[in-house]
Amino acid sequence: MTRKPSIWRRFSPYQLLLFGYAVITLTGALLLSLPVSSAHGTSQPFLDALFLATSGISTTGLSVVDIGSYYSVFGQIVLLIIFQIGGIGYMTFVIIMMYLLGIRGSIRTSLAARESLAGSDLQVVRPFLIDVLRYTAIFEGAGALMLTLFWMKEYPFLHSVYLGIFHSVSAFCTAGFCLFPDSVVRYQHSYIMNGTIIGLSLAGGVGFFVLRSVKVFLFNGTKRRRMVRLTAHTKIVLTTTALLVAAGTAVIFVSEDWPDVMDGRDAAAASFFQAVSASTTDGFNSIDIGEMSAPSLTTIMFLMFIGASPGSTGGGIKTTTFALLLILLWARFHKKENNVFGREISEKCVYDAIVVFLSFLMLAFLDTLILSVTESASYSQVMFEIFSALGNTGLSTGITTALSPTGKLVLIITMFVGRVGILMIASAILVKPKKTLFRYPKEDIFIG
Repeated sequence: MTRKPSIWRRFSPYQLLLFGYAVITLTGALLLSLPVSSAHGTSQPFLDALFLATSGISTTGLSVVDIGSYYSVFGQIVLLIIFQIGGIGYMTFVIIMMYLLGIRGSIRTSLAARESLAGSDLQVVRPFLIDVLRYTAIFEGAGALMLTLFWMKEYPFLHSVYLGIFHSVSAFCTAGFCLFPDSVVRYQHSYIMNGTIIGLSLAGGVGFFVLRSVKVFLFNGTKRRRMVRLTAHTKIVLTTTALLVAAGTAVIFVSEDWPDVMDGRDAAAASFFQAVSASTTDGFNSIDIGEMSAPSLTTIMFLMFIGASPGSTGGGIKTTTFALLLILLWARFHKKENNVFGREISEKCVYDAIVVFLSFLMLAFLDTLILSVTESASYSQVMFEIFSALGNTGLSTGITTALSPTGKLVLIITMFVGRVGILMIASAILVKPKKTLFRYPKEDIFIG
């Protein structure tokens, strides 16, 4: 007698992954809405709790309340767990626990883990996930130690440890949640604080693929083993990230009317901090976003839209998508193939980049159309909030707390889509097409 297949086998890896994120989000929202999660012992409206839980699982950082004063320690820890899971992927925890307990996972579990890590090679999913956990522990541990030592000058030891852990995890997961109402504006002159946040954000933003590739490259170089080169993916990510951060820093530095309390060095540091924050989508701010100039805000929106890199803790269309689009333009203008760093780029990668870019643009347009009607904020503030939610960044000009219920619901959907990805949602919802036994005749369409 044959065993009846489990109900879970009827679902694709994409559907399992989407279902997992949804369950964690709803569970987190229920916990955050409980009176025990509030510092005042009152229940939070479920829509607001859902907004925070979605912001956490997507590592966005947008909040309708002040995290530090509204939530109790219990509520803050719940939020911490949510954006920790959202940052490195809930499938990471599943695979790691199965590995530690000696449980053999199904092929569907491995496929779901593969999709949660932006398509890592199926044969190396388990060791790769072990590396993910290792990198997370190293960077978050080092960051927590640095921040704890920094805050011990102001707070008692245990409180300093708590602040260090919370903000280290928030920075590495590019979540941007902060227990201070002004983010890190009060510490804009501290190079230790800014440097620690920047280092953690860059490590989380470039992605685990890059961290692993750099580790292999450096390890083999020091041990004088066989020659190992950085992958084309790693080169594209590092080059694109460096150029975007440098360009963003220059524009912000030139565009802002810096106060007298900040000299040229502090202004340059603040510009660099904000460019990194937007590029890695970490969402921390050391200057008041609402007071920034139009060119700076436009630049930040552009950086948030591009976002971090694949397989990272950040959001956005990803640096590789932006780079592939530029490579495509260059190749078409010069009538050449799509080559970069001695490698030819497949047509599938190019098509995926175009689909992701157009999908994000269409969603941004739809959000703008709705929020420009439902919200009383200015058009530029609405646009900035949308790009922040779509890029999972969390920077805001200050209108998040005043959003209407419709506006909150729209941004909840936007943050969730920005985190799990357009392609994954489409793959989970759409029925797999049947293979056709024929092809239509080709015909050229006039373009441009």
